[in-house]
Amino acid sequence: MSSLGHVPTRVKSKRTEVRLGAERDHFDKQQLSSISKAINSTEIPVKEKHARRIILGTHREKGAFTFWSYALGFTFPSSSILCWKFCHVLHKILRDGHRNVLQDCTRHYSSMVEIGEIWGNLHDRYGQLVTLYSKLLCTKLKFHTKHGDIPANLEITDEELERAAGTDINNVFQLSVEVFDYMDAELRLAETVLRQLNSSLAMTTLTSSQCRLAPLIQVIQDCSHLYHFAVKLLFKLHACLPADTLQGHRDRFHDQFHKLKNFFNRAKEMIYFKRLIQIPKLPESPPNFLHAASLAKHVKPVVVIPNEDEPEMQDDDDDEPEPLIEVDSVTTSSVTTSRVQAQPQQVDIFDQTFGPPNGGFDDRDLQIETLKRELELLRAELERVKAEAQRYITQLKSQINSLEAELEEQRAQKQRALVENEQLRMELEATRRRNTEHESLQTTFIEAEKRAQATEQRYNKLKEKHTELVSSHAELLRKSADTVKMLSVTQQTQEEVERTKQQLTFEMDRIKQESDMKMEEQRFEVERVKRELEEKMAEVTRIKATLQSSEKTSEQINSSMTALQTEKERLMRSVSEKEAELSSLRQTAQLQQSSLQQERDKTSRELGELQGKLKEKTSQEEKMKQKLLEEQFALLQGTITEAETIIQDAIAKLDDPLHIRCTSSPDYLISRAEAALGSIDKVKKGHADYLRNMSDAGTLLRSLTQFSHLTADTIVNGSATAHMAPTDHADKLTENCRSCGTQSLLFLGEMKSKATLQKADPATIRIIIQKILHLGQELRPKGLDVRQEELGDLVDKEMAATSAAIEEAVRRIDEMMSQARKDTTGVKLEVNERILFSCTDLMKAIRMLVIASTDLQKEIVEGGRGAATIREFYAKNSRWTEGLISAAKAVGWGATEMVESADKVVLHTGKYEELIVCSHEIAASTAQLVAASKVKADRHSKKLTKLQHASRHVNEMAANVVASTKTGQEHLEDKDTMDFSGLSLIKLKKEEMESQVKVLELESMLDNERLRLGELRKKHYEIAGVPLDQLAEGNGETSSLVNPVTMSPKPLKPSLMKKPPLAQKPNIPPKNQFAYSFK
Repeated sequence: MSSLGHVPTRVKSKRTEVRLGAERDHFDKQQLSSISKAINSTEIPVKEKHARRIILGTHREKGAFTFWSYALGFTFPSSSILCWKFCHVLHKILRDGHRNVLQDCTRHYSSMVEIGEIWGNLHDRYGQLVTLYSKLLCTKLKFHTKHGDIPANLEITDEELERAAGTDINNVFQLSVEVFDYMDAELRLAETVLRQLNSSLAMTTLTSSQCRLAPLIQVIQDCSHLYHFAVKLLFKLHACLPADTLQGHRDRFHDQFHKLKNFFNRAKEMIYFKRLIQIPKLPESPPNFLHAASLAKHVKPVVVIPNEDEPEMQDDDDDEPEPLIEVDSVTTSSVTTSRVQAQPQQVDIFDQTFGPPNGGFDDRDLQIETLKRELELLRAELERVKAEAQRYITQLKSQINSLEAELEEQRAQKQRALVENEQLRMELEATRRRNTEHESLQTTFIEAEKRAQATEQRYNKLKEKHTELVSSHAELLRKSADTVKMLSVTQQTQEEVERTKQQLTFEMDRIKQESDMKMEEQRFEVERVKRELEEKMAEVTRIKATLQSSEKTSEQINSSMTALQTEKERLMRSVSEKEAELSSLRQTAQLQQSSLQQERDKTSRELGELQGKLKEKTSQEEKMKQKLLEEQFALLQGTITEAETIIQDAIAKLDDPLHIRCTSSPDYLISRAEAALGSIDKVKKGHADYLRNMSDAGTLLRSLTQFSHLTADTIVNGSATAHMAPTDHADKLTENCRSCGTQSLLFLGEMKSKATLQKADPATIRIIIQKILHLGQELRPKGLDVRQEELGDLVDKEMAATSAAIEEAVRRIDEMMSQARKDTTGVKLEVNERILFSCTDLMKAIRMLVIASTDLQKEIVEGGRGAATIREFYAKNSRWTEGLISAAKAVGWGATEMVESADKVVLHTGKYEELIVCSHEIAASTAQLVAASKVKADRHSKKLTKLQHASRHVNEMAANVVASTKTGQEHLEDKDTMDFSGLSLIKLKKEEMESQVKVLELESMLDNERLRLGELRKKHYEIAGVPLDQLAEGNGETSSLVNPVTMSPKPLKPSLMKKPPLAQKPNIPPKNQFAYSFK
């Protein structure tokens, strides 16, 4: 008996070994089948059932050993599609497989790198994708191996992320960089896949396209978590580090944000993804990390995979699905159905002999009990989560209310800040103008001081030369006086004196000619010397005449001696004495002649020395002129360098993100462009003057300085104008500004070199600036195209048209009244009559207002035009005239629209809200007409008082229209009693949730509609006309207009010439600001 008791235990252990072996064989066979069907060279996407079985296999064996043992047997270099599908399956295993899969895959890291390198060297479309996918998987392995706290599917809570990042800011910094690298790898793969599909024009319904798109589901799941990690880490970094240090992180995040948003938007449009994955929606703009409160606005993107089982077609060799719960029963754990059918009798005999295993107690019952207990725990956990979620919802609602209050306060502060900003901007412009004038005056003063110093230096040099000439001239005069004395002594030396005089005259003429050619400034001095020499020559001539008279006297003496011949003997002794004296005189004359020769030689040597000194001074002057030319050219190069810096700074602002918030008006751009064209003409003239006289570059320097500033101003204002222009004009304007900067730099580069200075021409710059000027003229508001001569006629025409429109509106309302009495009865007739009567009263009030405005306008024209005609008065006060025209058009249009709306309301085809809005618009338009008329009216005018009374009457009638409309709407609306008595708690909760969803949808639609209303108003403000608060300023008068209180919630329309505010949300008033103003 004891031996029989041991038999079941031995048989049981043997049966367990057989069962485990059979299950292992079945598992291996099933894994091999799934891997071979999922990873092959056929261009179809991986089926979900095969991937699911492989993932379940990793959980069963707690690793990926079996997967890698089969995967390493594939010939990866033979097919790029095979490698692509292998990477896809591996990605799914890393995300959804057992946690030990990461360690098993890390062991084969080199194999994945080798696959990427093989296909990276081949030009194959799938090969490029395989290279990027292998890099992505390697990055994923390295990241999760380094950060073991973050699972491969990236699904962790914010608290776990905080623990993984740690408290060391350096670790947080490094983790953020690694998250960015991770995200870059994901986005590169997605962009390449989508680019290949776009280039091949493939349809997403084709299997070849789906084979490429299938891995992007895992990419979308990874990117949503990585985006959330990046936002959290960057907010944490900005809380600890200065903003400048993290500028690179912000730029990189912004780039990734726009790429990820583009990827998600394109994926949402594809039919393939719509049934497989619910892609989250990213915000319109990236978070503002510089504002810590923006973290509360961040919403974690959640990817939802719809719980839809794909229809799985059973293949010929498919096994039955693997059970998720292991069962110890032999009948339920059979290896295959065929094996169970082949041995039915053996199982029955064994059970009949030894009974069921475990003494009749099945392990499945134990597992069922365990699962029931877990289910109870999960239910309790679910209730706790629901309670916590409800508490969070309550907290978030209170936070939303506080944030809305804070938002309203911020809006008010923003309006005040805008007003202060505008005032500061005007003060800054005035300060800049004063600084510019001061700098120009200072520059002019410095240039004048430099010119004065140069003039003083030249004067000193001329003074020195003049002193030298005066001294040389005095010495020559002394020599000339000695010569004249010698000539007066004897006649024989006259010829020598004449030759010496001629030589001296020749030398002086030559010196004078050289001085005239090289020094024009010494001309007057040399002429004076020449006049003095001529005077000396006249004196010498007089001396010659005296000598001739002496000769005549000697002839007379000879004749007298002939007469006195008789006395010759008596005088012989005296003659002999005279002869002795004559011989002595001859000796004296010879001595004088020799001394004169010495003096002549000395004079010639001195003249040679003077000529040498003159040549030396001439060479010095040439050197000084050359130095002056070099200094002028160096000054020109410095000016050109500064001009290049100014223009380069203007070009840099085209791509400066901070400059995007800057705007400018087309009129200011036109003024800058015209000034730049004028500066180009000055540059051209200065260039020609400099080429004619390169010693004076002052004109060219001034024109280049003005050209650089005006061109840079044109480029900057062109870019600022493009920020508000339509897309086509903005692109053209930006491109022309960039071309203008480039051509200006090329022109300045040519001016900077002596080789290209001659051919430098700013004609290309002129053409581009003319294009910018043309674009600016196209961007000007069309309302300014009306000729000033037509304004007077337009005022009368518009006022007449407004009166006609009001008369037509009254007539149509009467017709509608008659028709309503025929077609309706009872409450509807009463409501229609009340509405039409109030509309008729409003039209009559508007007609009286128009008449009063016309009378006041005539009084203003007659009192202000003086001797001018009415048309000239309107042309002189063009802005005021345009305001009247705009207001009259608005009144006529409002009356027509009110009639149309009333007709639709009576016929029950329109909305009561349209009639209310028309009433508000008419009230606002009439207020605008009153304000436009009040600008130039006399404060004590009786007609102005009459106009104001008419305006108040219009407001009252408009309020009556609104009240009648709302009363009629309340009478005609059917208000059903809400009965919820038949609903259970669950149904009430469901109805409550549906109501909350509808409320959220309506609030979202309301916010979107408000944004659209704000944009429509901004566009309306741009093309409507000149605002009232600038009418008097345009006419050179001081305006006393205060913004009138209108019944419309929108503000006054801004001027066309005024620079619009920075891009921001429209200033939308609260919902009930004007909704019940007429009750």
